[in-house]
Amino acid sequence: MSIVVAYSPDRFGQAALEHAAGLARKDRTRLVVVNATLGNSLVDDRFAHDADIAALQEELSAEGLEVVVRHDVVDDVADAVVAAADEEKAELIVVGIRHRTPVGKLLLGSVAQRIILDAHCPVLAVKPA
Repeated sequence: MSIVVAYSPDRFGQAALEHAAGLARKDRTRLVVVNATLGNSLVDDRFAHDADIAALQEELSAEGLEVVVRHDVVDDVADAVVAAADEEKAELIVVGIRHRTPVGKLLLGSVAQRIILDAHCPVLAVKPA
């Protein structure tokens, strides 16, 4: 079994990662970090640089965690997280959530919301402290 975390290199993704890593440590289970982008813009602040992902994986591994990182350009970020959870037979998905205005939700939707609705396992939504 494993825990999947939807990671972005911001305070929301960091909160999700810290919580997921703590649970993986406690349960002695594998941690799958998914950092994905649609690749439809020149700069995506939610897609980590390769060097940052390598450092993240090294840091988590040094803490004794078994870590798998999925760092890809995908057609749909929410689908990529749910697919990773299905493939890994995850017992939990952890996502960071941010406050959005009602108009923002209507126009842009929410990756976290889609993961919550589409996942085949429990989903834990985490806010930064």
